[in-house]
Amino acid sequence: MFTSILILLPIAGAFFVWIVPWPTPRAAGGAALLVALAELVLWVNRALNFDYASSGLQDDASHSWFSDLGVSYSVGLYDFSLWLVGLTVVVFTAAVAYGFWSGRERMGVYLGLLLFLEGATVGVFAAQDLLLFYVFWEAMMIPLYILIGVWGGAGRMGATIKFVVYTLAGSLLMLVSVIALGLSAGTFDMQKIGESGSTWIFLGFAAAFAVKAPLWPFHGWLPDAYRESPAEVSAILSGVISKAATYGFLRIGLVFFPGVVADWRTVVLVLATIGLVYGSLLAFRAPDIRGVIAYSSLAQMNLIIIGLFAVNDSGLSGAVLQMVTHGLISAALFLIAGSVERRAATGDLVRLGGMARGRPVLATTLITTGVIALAVPGSSAFAGEFLILNGIFTRGWGWAVAGAAAIVLAAMYMLRLISAVLHRDPGPAVTEAALDLRPAEISVIVPLVTLLLALSFWPAAITDHSFGGRPSDTVGSQFEASP
Repeated sequence: MFTSILILLPIAGAFFVWIVPWPTPRAAGGAALLVALAELVLWVNRALNFDYASSGLQDDASHSWFSDLGVSYSVGLYDFSLWLVGLTVVVFTAAVAYGFWSGRERMGVYLGLLLFLEGATVGVFAAQDLLLFYVFWEAMMIPLYILIGVWGGAGRMGATIKFVVYTLAGSLLMLVSVIALGLSAGTFDMQKIGESGSTWIFLGFAAAFAVKAPLWPFHGWLPDAYRESPAEVSAILSGVISKAATYGFLRIGLVFFPGVVADWRTVVLVLATIGLVYGSLLAFRAPDIRGVIAYSSLAQMNLIIIGLFAVNDSGLSGAVLQMVTHGLISAALFLIAGSVERRAATGDLVRLGGMARGRPVLATTLITTGVIALAVPGSSAFAGEFLILNGIFTRGWGWAVAGAAAIVLAAMYMLRLISAVLHRDPGPAVTEAALDLRPAEISVIVPLVTLLLALSFWPAAITDHSFGGRPSDTVGSQFEASP
């Protein structure tokens, strides 16, 4: 019942915001923000009472949907998916709050779309039926198309078209694989489906996940979508939606196709390693704030895929930790980028500079988030990347060397970003009238940075409370069925 509430509350909240004739746009926005906060409170309450000693399914519910096809509304949470749902509700709460304080046009429609997207995303992490998983997967795309196409920047139409073409191609291939796997197994219940040796079915799923992550070279939609979206939508795309893809690799790819994964591991690792280095190099050369964050996100998502395909305790634990860490980092950085753009009317690095002077809160939040992002020892990013490299080292030292080199590049492009925005001589777009972060912006961004600091002090909160403490055993022998 609890899982269903987490899915349905934001969706119901979206329709509530859309249908009620609010007296002002701010009233509609306030209602949406209250729904997002309620969702966050519900998740915190459940996280405090979750049984992390068990790797089995919890808070599950199942109701027959199409009995003739063995399709059901079946949802539930594993410990690692609980953390990804937590990432979702935290980032969406920040995004709704940022959109509310920014005063987006047609605020009720805009924030309602964010709430609908939140419910669909939680559904992806909670679905335990293949067809239901696909329904939620597609439901995520509908509000994203509208949010980018209507509220995006000057190049929003081109960005939307690219996003639609890439995601539609991947989704159609996944639909074929969903049907093929369900029919071959005689059920769509993910708790009852056994291992499959079909390479083609695996590749159909992998195509959809590779596009959404994105895995190199399926990233062509990413630069435009991240640059043209509203700042909070970019935060969601990079911080949460990309994690739905890596979750798909984990929950479906590694569990149902272990033999095929072993056969294709080298191919995936080669692509991910190229993506890691390629994204890092492009981030170092990107001319604008969002470009740096977008390409760094490409690099980090490929690093997470490397950890997943190590398929051992260290790699899997590091991948889940890095999913949460990167989600918080990228969300905070995109919201900071949006705040900078509001003040300077541009994100071009050559036109910025000197913003640390007289703006201590902006400088502190950007430096703190950036330092964690460049994975200094003691940060949660360092812990996640170290676990991933340690895990992939067992598959071959060359993979670990390439990963370490990309981490060095990450330090270079993040320090370049910090210097270009804060410490260089002020550019033509920066004036003395540009204020520090306002209280409303502080209330949205600082909590994300605080969570990153807390996770840096205690990364074991996630690594010791995922997979019931037995990552490779859990993945290698199918997820435990609910009692």
